[in-house]
Amino acid sequence: MARPPRSPLAPARFPDLPVIAGARFATAAAGVRYRDRTDVMLALLDPGSVVAGAFTRSATRSANVLDCQAKIGADGAEGAAFLVNSGNSNAFTGKAGEGSVQALCAALADRTGLPAARVFTASTGVIGERLPHDRIIARIDALVADLSDTRLAAAAEAIMTTDTFPKGAGAEIEIGGQAVRIAGIAKGSGMIAPDMATMLVYIFTDAQIARPDLQAMVQELNDRSFNNITVDSDTSTSDTLLVAATGRSGVDVSGHVGFRDALFGVMLDLAHQVVRDGEGATKFVTVSVTGAASEGDARTHALSIANSPLVKTAIAGEDPNWGRIVMAVGKSGAAADRDRLSIRFGDVLVAENGWVSPGYREEWGAAHMKQPEIDIHVDLGLGDGQATVWTCDLTHGYISINADYRS
Repeated sequence: MARPPRSPLAPARFPDLPVIAGARFATAAAGVRYRDRTDVMLALLDPGSVVAGAFTRSATRSANVLDCQAKIGADGAEGAAFLVNSGNSNAFTGKAGEGSVQALCAALADRTGLPAARVFTASTGVIGERLPHDRIIARIDALVADLSDTRLAAAAEAIMTTDTFPKGAGAEIEIGGQAVRIAGIAKGSGMIAPDMATMLVYIFTDAQIARPDLQAMVQELNDRSFNNITVDSDTSTSDTLLVAATGRSGVDVSGHVGFRDALFGVMLDLAHQVVRDGEGATKFVTVSVTGAASEGDARTHALSIANSPLVKTAIAGEDPNWGRIVMAVGKSGAAADRDRLSIRFGDVLVAENGWVSPGYREEWGAAHMKQPEIDIHVDLGLGDGQATVWTCDLTHGYISINADYRS
């Protein structure tokens, strides 16, 4: 399958990411599904590194996810490794999938001296086909020999499937006069409605932090970033978020607000890039809900709007059809009162008090819908609950990409 054209919402270029001491990267073309395409990424972390993560709660999650979940709670002084392939998700492959994970972990452990318990694998791509793990194992020696601390951008390209651009984000802050660096990459374009994290995300920092503290931070920030994006309402079998702290800066960031904010900025940037690369997307859409009876209700309403095919196709057609917003609120199952509802498109008040706003003009709403970035705001008038979700429009490009996905 040829890669689709670059998303019109893509950033101008891949960002300059800070080098993370204690983390090295390599890529290879193993021919997992396609010939002459870089499709394997290795990240090797120095001894003393700690790893936190979040994973899909899909009932059909892959063998890789189950293996990572079993390993994530353990500390280890030996360092760690992430081995990721694209082209094949190793999901719904039964015992063969488990065997592939074990074979990959054993082979990399043997080559690096790491225990297999410190090797975290991930696979992304087609579901239901056996992973040709022998092709990846054949490239492990070359991967290890090619490790470099400057190859994170190449790693971002290696994990792409239907992505149209590699995704990266970074930050550098000063704590006590010393620099602390964060750099992350992600892949994701379709099958995006995370129920934990998003597709595949790998974030690295040279900060020093205890693993339980990092895990708690990742869980908190995940709920405000990756768990609030959706492209098509479909949760992947392979969603994996791993955050590694090498400790090489020597700066303890446990409980440090500045570090938490910087990490959140990187996570939110990557989450937004996934939406901007939504399959066939031409609009980046922010859906904010206020005045809900609870925060949970606000999120339920926001996701109902963001996932509605009728709302998303209206946005694709640049049609300010506020009736579809009303429909999505009404069907969500969360508390709503028709006569207290108000809707805005950007700064334009479209509806209020259960009816179209007396001063509303259709051309104002239409003008906002022509923008590449759309803001939809709903106030329910019931309480203090609020939530924000990010999504994209639904175009014929989404159909074309997924109709040909296995071709």
